[in-house]
Amino acid sequence: MARLDSKVALITGGESGIGLACARLFVAEGASVHLAGLARGGLEAAVAELGPDVADFSVTDVTVEEQVVAALRQVASRFGGLDILFSNAGISGDIAPITDYPADVFRRVLDVHVLGAFFLLKHGLPGLRDGGSVIINSSVVGLTSDPGICAYATAKHAQVGLMRTAAKEMAGRGIRVNTVHPGPTDTDFQRDIEVSATGAPPDVAARIFEARIPLARHACPEEIARSVLYLASSDSSFVTGAALAVDGGMHI
Repeated sequence: MARLDSKVALITGGESGIGLACARLFVAEGASVHLAGLARGGLEAAVAELGPDVADFSVTDVTVEEQVVAALRQVASRFGGLDILFSNAGISGDIAPITDYPADVFRRVLDVHVLGAFFLLKHGLPGLRDGGSVIINSSVVGLTSDPGICAYATAKHAQVGLMRTAAKEMAGRGIRVNTVHPGPTDTDFQRDIEVSATGAPPDVAARIFEARIPLARHACPEEIARSVLYLASSDSSFVTGAALAVDGGMHI
């Protein structure tokens, strides 16, 4: 039997990168998926690829509470229930010292990562089936940090606090709540971060980042997706409140 047979998942930021890789793997393992994101074209292409019988989408800004509620209602209407929440939407923010960091950018980064995850849990947990799974996509910098990334690192650390609180609150219903912490992953999102952080061309920037990874390479999105699948499935039935590092050793 497929590991997610007959399960229903909602994935924010599901139109590209890690979100789309997870959607593909979830469907391959028997799930139906709802993709919530900002890029209508990417969402439409993803649903066409996955198959409209097992996938649908909503254009959703996770910082707008009413839009998160509407996406959850659409899931319930279309698929009749919900078993997995994957909070994956994110932005990178600027690279600057704390003393120079723009306050509006800091606020926006926290809104997307922290408020967005909060809205998804606040309104998604009541309708999540008992025994379900919640995964928040944090980052290696939710376990560490570096100069210049105060907004992103703060947001990613804050997600861990949200996760640990939810894990204790939901334990009585058998709902497991965990974070996953990817290191540099071969996505457009990561490439933009690397170029901004180093000021170097993409190939040079990638090598600079790989020099800091003990395994000396980027992850591919499918590797992160397999770890998310583990947390979403019964393979991790006794795992809750965990921060799973999938970072090639960067947090060591």
